[in-house]
Amino acid sequence: MPVYEITTAGVREMTTFLEWAHDEQWNPGQLDHLPFHAADPHGFLLGRLDGEPVTSISAVRYGDDFGFIGFYIARPPVRGQGYGIRAWRAAMKLLDGRNIGLDGVVDQQDNYYTSGFRTAWNHVRYEGVPGREEPPADIILADAGSLPFGELASYDRRFFPARRDAFLSLWVGAPGHTALVALRDGELSGFGVVRPARSGARVGPLYADSEDVALALLNALSASRNGAPVAFDVPDVNAPAIRLAERLGLEPTFECARMYTRGVPDIDVAGVFAATTIELG
Repeated sequence: MPVYEITTAGVREMTTFLEWAHDEQWNPGQLDHLPFHAADPHGFLLGRLDGEPVTSISAVRYGDDFGFIGFYIARPPVRGQGYGIRAWRAAMKLLDGRNIGLDGVVDQQDNYYTSGFRTAWNHVRYEGVPGREEPPADIILADAGSLPFGELASYDRRFFPARRDAFLSLWVGAPGHTALVALRDGELSGFGVVRPARSGARVGPLYADSEDVALALLNALSASRNGAPVAFDVPDVNAPAIRLAERLGLEPTFECARMYTRGVPDIDVAGVFAATTIELG
């Protein structure tokens, strides 16, 4: 009888998660496994059938009361045999008692609804090389690493349901990542990161106090990729963010639903011009 075992994945094993995500055409970042694993070293579950990896899922815990599910994949040869749902149950058990978020692909949303998730908004992925517009001259951009980390972490907390300092520190400083902050009248008014992906580059997060600030950050982040296409996931409830992406000539290519089990967290979604990731929130 086949033996199916679910164990915690180490950082090296997480390269398998990225390979499978690439096979699903999710276009992960090239080095995502390093900051992802730092977010919760016990939050990534790999399922093996007779020793062969066949399923993945992440159940990352933030603080005491929030968690996020991602990387829910069963390899094609074992789909429909119950191994994926066993991985799902293990992840849900790991996050028991928390408000749980995820980004659900269209064909799985009914299943997530059955598990208690409710849609908060949709994320629309926009891709392409942004058209050039000049932002107002009073917006000053700087390397995010030049800002005291505590200030950056506090700003991130305005847009994300829990502190995630270990993840954020690596996200800002990882090789190949460009992380910028925007200052206006001496005040922190935006933050954005772009990173190399399997195809082009991914922007996320992109936080901004206004559409002008988002434009300034997106201009600079895109320019740092030397003309390569960029992609980012925009909450459709943020009309200025959608308007900006479309005005710059980017095309919608993918959509998923941000869902939660215990209601929408108290975050400033109006300032989220692009989610950090669809895997970890």
